[in-house]
Amino acid sequence: MTETWLRRFYFGLVALFLAAPLIVVAGVSVNEKQDLAFPPVGFSLAWYGQIFTDPEWRLALIHSVTLAVCSAAIAVAVALPLAWFLWRRIAPWANIFQVLGLAPFILPPVITALGFLSFWATVGLFGQFFTAIISHAIFFVTLPLVTLSLGFASIDRSLVEAAATMGADDRTVLKTVVLPLILPYLVSGYAFAFVLSLNEYIVAYMTIGFTTETLPIKIFNALRYGYTPTMASVSVFFVAVAALVFGAIARFGDIRRLLGAMSSDGN
Repeated sequence: MTETWLRRFYFGLVALFLAAPLIVVAGVSVNEKQDLAFPPVGFSLAWYGQIFTDPEWRLALIHSVTLAVCSAAIAVAVALPLAWFLWRRIAPWANIFQVLGLAPFILPPVITALGFLSFWATVGLFGQFFTAIISHAIFFVTLPLVTLSLGFASIDRSLVEAAATMGADDRTVLKTVVLPLILPYLVSGYAFAFVLSLNEYIVAYMTIGFTTETLPIKIFNALRYGYTPTMASVSVFFVAVAALVFGAIARFGDIRRLLGAMSSDGN
């Protein structure tokens, strides 16, 4: 009994230590006055409302959401046929594409961002919003590629063979057998790419600079004029969105299998 309580106490301290920064930021975000104070002085949710009512913050939010939605969609569109190709092993050199798909996320973000900066500056497109979308799609393609690869690996190949025996071509097999089985992995890959793109700063800054402000870039720019609790509100907003998305994945899917672990039934 004593050992159990000590274990719980220890993990409680670890959880408190990890949550402490968020607790402080959340406390600062509800200050009644524009003040960097913790514990908060007074209580107000006006700073959260400013994200949606202030024209500059609202525009930055729209840019961030647009960037995340579009780049995650492109990342999935690239990862799906690549994962399908790798699963079928059509060519002996297929693993080369897998390495290329993993490389952007393995390299340090600064190195990848500098590569994007050099490329877009060379072709004369630096500062265009679509360059950030393409760059984020390339940078985060690893996430749906990994989840989709796990999804394809979980498919019983006898189902595909049975469909082929019944006369189904590759397109029909993909549409009627494969896609329904990997749909949770596809959705989770999109969600992971979306959340990380929403929070990403370095690649976005290196591709569009200050010409188009996303929320992370807006926070950096606003710091030059002083601190406001709105910045803390945006941080809490980011955490809330991530918790909501990942919580939904955990609620409606097998999060351990999606992360590469065994499912709850041990398979």
